[in-house]
Formats: sequence, structure tokens, C-alpha cells
Amino acid sequence: MEEQEQKPLMAREELRDVIALSLWAGQMLLQNGADSQRVEETVHRIGTSLGCDWLDIVVMPDAIIASTVSHGEFRTKVRRAPGRGVDMQKIAGISDLSYRATRGELDRFELRKALREIDEAPRNYNRWTVVFGVGLACAAFSRLFGGDISVFVITFLASSAAMFIRQELHKRYFNSFIIVVATAFVAGSIGSLASLFNLSPDPTIAMAASVLLLVPGVPLINAGEDLLHGHTLTGVLRGVNGLLIVMSIALGLILSFWITGVSV
Repeated sequence: MEEQEQKPLMAREELRDVIALSLWAGQMLLQNGADSQRVEETVHRIGTSLGCDWLDIVVMPDAIIASTVSHGEFRTKVRRAPGRGVDMQKIAGISDLSYRATRGELDRFELRKALREIDEAPRNYNRWTVVFGVGLACAAFSRLFGGDISVFVITFLASSAAMFIRQELHKRYFNSFIIVVATAFVAGSIGSLASLFNLSPDPTIAMAASVLLLVPGVPLINAGEDLLHGHTLTGVLRGVNGLLIVMSIALGLILSFWITGVSV
């Protein structure tokens, strides 16, 4: 059987650079909503394509640990990945870079430049477009739930205002659960106008639909995928995080009901 071609020995500085690049890619994936399996595979793909013999990777909800190996020489590094949100464009871009590196189209210098461009790239839509889009989406759900035009308008106003508050609190680095509670409170308070002024036969739809922007869809989906792929600890922690978000939504709504005097 023909022996597999052995990779050349990497210098110590080169090995250090490769693990830094691999972890940077993994950090951005984790921060923008990727599941653990994708993070692990992408980090491993980048490291081995840049000359490492192997990478051992541990993915946690807010950190990555990786060891690179080249002819018995190894480097281990930990990188924190504090949460940002969800950006599928960045996830797709980093995955594409990893495959390009595997095909030999990128060296570590070109990869660093490409990763920096992805990291510094602005989002596709400005904040006002996001506010309008979120408001319209929640209002559309209110129609699907059977709400009339009054519920549609109230839901649009409530969810748009809630999204604006969420953006403002996020800019000021508030605790993520406090942001959810405050956002749900604003959405529920404005949504309760339909009930306070008897604008619709079923005004509670507005309150329910206006907080849909807070539903932790990505964390819960990632929790399920992590559990299925054997990342038990990360899957459980992500599931607990999703449950805490749901509880924070409930707390915000309860506070709004208490302030406005609306009963459901």
C-alpha cells in the first residue's frame, strides 16, 4: 500500500500562527450562531490545510480549546467567544474559506486577510431596516394567528419599539437576560393597548405576537444538533440558556400585565 505523503515539519512560530488563525475562525463561528459540529470541523479543516498533522478541539458555549500537532511539536490555545447574535452570512463565508484553504487556494497570510474582512464586514441591513422588518414579521404572524387589522397595527408598533429598545440596550452592553426582560416588557405594554381600548375581539393576540422576535430559535436548534452529534455538555448548556430566555420573556410579559392591569 502506498504510504501517505507526510507533511513537512512546521516551525514553532508558524505552528503558533496556524492555531491562532484556526481559533479566530472558530470564535467567529461560535459568536454568530454556528453549532458545535460545524465549529469543530471548520477549525480542524483550516488547521490541517495549513500544514498541521492534526488538531484536537474542545468546543464550549463561550470558548474553544485547540491543540495543533506537527511532527510531535504541539501548541495549545484557548480563545473566549462571548456571544454576539446570529449572522448566517459570516458563518457561510468562514465555511467557504475553510474549503478554499483545503483546496490550496489560500495560505495563512491570505486567510488572515480574508478573515479580517469577514470580521469587519457590516451587516446586510441597517438598524432601521431591521426594526421595520421585525415589526412587519411579528405583525404578519398576528394575522396568521387570526388577528384583525387593529391587532396587526398594534403588533407592528409593539414589536418595532421592542426591537429598537433591544438594539439600544445591546449597544450599552446590558446583560442579555435583562435585555430580554426589558424588550418583552416594552412589547407587552404596547401590545396591551389593544385590550385596554377594546380595539379587537381577541386583543391578546397582539401581546403574544409582539414578543416573537425574542423566541430563542437558533439556541434551541443548536442545542438539539449538539446533543445529536455527541456534544452533550454544550447541548445541555445551550438548552438551559434557551430555557432562561423563555423565562425572561415570561417575566417581562408578567411585569407588563401587572403595570397595565391587563388580565389574560
